[in-house]
Amino acid sequence: MSPTPAPQHAPLDDQRPAHRAQSPALVRIAERIEQDERLDGAVAALRPAAQALVAGRARRALLQGRPLGHALHPLLTDAPLGAWMSATALDVVGGDAARPAARRLVGLGVLSAVPTALTGLAEWAHTGQRDSRVGVVHAVSNTLTLALYGASYLARRRERHALGTAWGLAGALTAGIGGFLGAHLALARNVASRDVAFAESIPGDQRTVGPAPDDPA
Repeated sequence: MSPTPAPQHAPLDDQRPAHRAQSPALVRIAERIEQDERLDGAVAALRPAAQALVAGRARRALLQGRPLGHALHPLLTDAPLGAWMSATALDVVGGDAARPAARRLVGLGVLSAVPTALTGLAEWAHTGQRDSRVGVVHAVSNTLTLALYGASYLARRRERHALGTAWGLAGALTAGIGGFLGAHLALARNVASRDVAFAESIPGDQRTVGPAPDDPA
């Protein structure tokens, strides 16, 4: 009797649970980013900078929000995003009289994006590989957003308001991409730092804000 042929393995995509195949497109995109090993080179390149940023006890505690009891980064994101979205609203409905206010809001958003990015990098420093990949794409999106709004501000300063508005609208688009990935990390992946007092809110959670008691200074 001939031996029974070995079963052929189905392609990886066919082995996914049915609920994954039926997930929204954005969910599938986020999963693909998590699993994309091509991002590992960028993760490795950025990791030393993140580790250096949180090397000191006091600096890490501040950047990761120890005085708050949870991550500082999500709170700070409201500043640049709020300023930029308000400027975009003025561009659309404010008319010529709103141009100075829109320019100031874009500038405030650019300035507040710097501490926001630093706290984000401090949060990213303790992520695992899957989350680090998403974090890299999130960072690239946000860096592009900052560049676009920076170009918008410069165009407005030169009285090129139509160009400044166009750069701002492009920035709003990339900000939406970065915001989606940031929310994915914070909500779906639970990567945000938190005080040990809140660890019980997520079963098995071991993350804490700032250094552990035996961490070197």
